[in-house]
Parts: sequence; structure tokens; C-alpha cells
Amino acid sequence: MRRQKGRLMWCCIRSTCQLTAMISCVWRVSSGVCRLEAPRYKRVSPADGGEPQRLVITEETASVRPHAVAAVLRNITFTQERYESFIELQEKLHQNICRKRTLVAIGTHDLDTISGPFTYTAKPPGEIRFKPLNQSKEYTATELMSLYKTDSHLRHYLHIIENEPLYPIIYDSNGIVLSMPPIINGDHSKISLNTKNIFIECTATDLTKAKTTLDMVVTMFSEYCEEPFTVEGAEVVYPDGRLCVYPELAYRTETLSGDFINKRVGINESAESIAQLLTRMCLRSEVSGEGDLIQVEIPPTRADVIHACDIMEDAAIAYGFNNIVRSTPRTYTIANQLPLNKLTELLRQDLAAAGFTEALTFALCSEEDIADKLRKNIAETRAVHISNPKTTEFQVARTCLLPGLLKTLAANRKMPLPLKLLEISDVVLKDETKDVGARNNRRLCAVYYNKSPGFEVIHGLLDRVMQLLDVKPGRNQGYHIQAAEDSTFFPGRCAEIFSCGKSIGHLGVLHPDVISRFELTMPCSAIDIDIEPFL
Repeated sequence: MRRQKGRLMWCCIRSTCQLTAMISCVWRVSSGVCRLEAPRYKRVSPADGGEPQRLVITEETASVRPHAVAAVLRNITFTQERYESFIELQEKLHQNICRKRTLVAIGTHDLDTISGPFTYTAKPPGEIRFKPLNQSKEYTATELMSLYKTDSHLRHYLHIIENEPLYPIIYDSNGIVLSMPPIINGDHSKISLNTKNIFIECTATDLTKAKTTLDMVVTMFSEYCEEPFTVEGAEVVYPDGRLCVYPELAYRTETLSGDFINKRVGINESAESIAQLLTRMCLRSEVSGEGDLIQVEIPPTRADVIHACDIMEDAAIAYGFNNIVRSTPRTYTIANQLPLNKLTELLRQDLAAAGFTEALTFALCSEEDIADKLRKNIAETRAVHISNPKTTEFQVARTCLLPGLLKTLAANRKMPLPLKLLEISDVVLKDETKDVGARNNRRLCAVYYNKSPGFEVIHGLLDRVMQLLDVKPGRNQGYHIQAAEDSTFFPGRCAEIFSCGKSIGHLGVLHPDVISRFELTMPCSAIDIDIEPFL
């Protein structure tokens, strides 16, 4: 039963699985520890020998939520605590493995108030009408969407189907609505403390997640059935005529060596001892006849176990992390700061002492920031584009630091003048020679914003940087500047910077169009150089 109100609690599916495994294995008593075998879950046929419950999926659902699975819990006994736990489990699963109902939506119904076979179909919202959970009258699906837009809990799920031409809906054989997944259940089939038989359905866009979710729900609460740990199967008929029976409750076997676990955990236990540790974690294990190989049975409650490393982790938990003897690593390594980062930190400190304030701007920006606003063509910028940008502000990876600093100036233009900003960070450039098609490039950029351009200030900053890098003025082995033309800078007020004969950047007075496009009103000088050649 989906709750309309109540506090949502986040739960990691892995933690839930492990906690259940440990709790169900060990009970402490006054005389010591009593260990019980892990339960064996099994799917059974109806006790009266009749036909199992059936859920028929129509082809209309293919465009909205094409998958569904179902199961029945028979003769269950609820207490107030068990009932609240049942509701809470659904909410936790909805939030994590179901990804806020986008992948899977769980519906639970009092089977004694409805009759099968059930039909899972999709209809236009205007044709769907029923009394939703905890409401006093009937609504159409369109009216429900409007009603729940102000609901603190359900409004978060409306976007999943509200723009679809067809809404998913589940009926029983008498035309009674069980649920309109993933939004709300019908009030007619709601469960209560007196419910004895529960019909569970999960509709989904991901069949694997649906089967895992169904297994989790039925295994957690089959303990309270008259015949514990049994689940009555339900048939699901697909539009193509295929018939599947759920839940699968599949057990699978993994084989790994005791040496694998010993080496990675840092212990020295026999294969038999490790098998016992894993069995305590509800992973029934035994040593095979071939060396130290261990066969581990993964129950349906442990959907989090997908690799040998997960089994190794459970062995470490059972052994006790505090019981693992600390040892000195066989390989000694001495950490050093990356030379590029060390150079960056040294420059930051000295340039801050020169009166510049360091800024840290976003690595992503809009196409307009690095192209139109700088009077450049986007095709010439070698920019890496984001394939699915969420906003226009983050469309590409920046190719230069200047736009970020100019936007920072615009946000602080009411501060006392002059404004002197500095940033030393990475830009991203396309590079076909790299395996990922792009590379990072560490650059230094500074701006001076005042009533006069202050070209001499920026030029002085260049001299100070070269002094710190121990690069002398000169054309061959030193640095020099020469007049250049760049569309970002004012004509006749731009220079290209060379070091050891190679171009490393530009400095000059920004073009008035660039200044106005960043919503600035006063002259501004800037320098932008590559610092990687100085390593």
C-alpha cells in the first residue's frame, strides 16, 4: 500500500541485505550464542490445488511501463509493528532500488477484497476513474494529477507519467481498480491489520529491478505467513503470449578460493573456517573436493552480491574487522606533490602577495561565454561539448579562464576599484592524440578592472611571473612580447607572449564589445598564459 503522507527514509539496499543476513542468523541467549540455519525460501502452488493468480499485460503498456511481476503472501499475520514495517520497507525500496518509482512501483492489495485474473493495461487519463487510497470519492486520472500537485509526498512522482498520452492501470476481473502505478493505489483493496492474504504487484520499466524488488518484499515478510518462508507464485501473461511465474526466488552458486579471501582480507584461515564464516552471513557455503575452492550459495535476499569481492567483504564482516591483525605493507611508497600542482601553489601565493585576489570559477560554461562574448567562432575553440546539458550555463568545458573572471567582475562591479583578479586552473581542449580525445591544460589568467585600462599593471604582472619562474628577458632563451591581433582584445592593444621561442599566451586591453557583453562598464586588461612549459 503506497502511503500518501509520512517521512521518507533513505536506505541503502546493500546495508538492508547485510543487516537482514546477520540478524536472521544469530540470536544471543544468556548461556551463549544459538546459531540457526538461514531460512530456505520457496515458491509454492495454491494450497487448495486451484489455479494461481494471474496478471495479464496488454500491449498498450509498452509505451509507458511495459513490465510487471506479481506474487501472493498467504495467511499472513500482522501486528501494528509488522504492518508499519511492511509500509516502511516499500518506501525505502521506492527511494533506492526503484529510483523514486521511476524504475519500479510496488503495489500491495488485500486479496480477499478483489478477484483475479487481473489486467494490467494503459488508458487515456480521462477514461480512468476510481476512488484513490484514503479519499472519500472517485476521481478521474486527470483530476488526480491536479489533486496531488499540492501533496507533499505524491507530487514528486507525478512527472513520471503526467505527460504520457496513456496512464498505466490495473483492474481485477470485476473492473475494480487496484492501482494507477506509479502514483496511487485504489482505496477498495487497501491492506489493514486484519488482512490475511496479500496480492503484490510491481510494475516497471526495468524487469531485472522489478524481479529484485519483488524478491525483497516477499522474502522479508514471508516469515509471518502461516507456513513461514513460502510464497505463492503468480502467473504473468505478456502481450506476445509468454507466460512467466513469479517470484523467481532464484538461488545461484559462486565458486572462489580460500586463498583469494585470505589475501584480500589479510587473514590466514582455512577454507573450512571461511566457509563457516560465510554461512553465518546467510551465504550457505561448503568446501568442494578440489583444493581450497569454496562453493557459495547466494540466496534471493542478497541481490547486492554480484561479484567475488562482495563475498570477500562478507567474510571480513563475519571475521570481524577489529580481529584482523594490522600489518605493514610490503611495498613502501612516499607521496610527493605533483610538480604541476606544486608550481601552481607557489605562483598562487606570490601573485596573491602582488595584490591580486584569487578566484575559483566553474570548469563548465555556456557556448556563448567562450565564443560569442569573446568575439570568437565556437568551431575554432576546440571546446568539449556536454552531450546532455541540464542548463545553458553548463554546455561546454571551458577553453580559457577569462570568461569566468569577467563574470566574477560583473558580479562584484560595485566593489571599490580597482579590481584585480587571478585564477590558475585547468582548461579542457580537444586533442585527437589522447585516448579520450581531450586533455587538460593548466593556465594562468589575470584581469585588471579600473577607470583606466591599466595595461602597465598586467605587463608588470607578466614580468613578476617570469621573475618567479627564473626566466630572463630575451628572444631565444628568455621571454618577450610582440604586437599581435586577437579579436578578444582592442586593436593595437594586444601582444603575444613568447618563451624560448614558443607562444604561451596573450595580454592586452579587452575589446569594448567583450566588456559590454559581460555587463561591465569600464576598461579592463587581461593576461592569459600557459604555465605547463615551465615545469
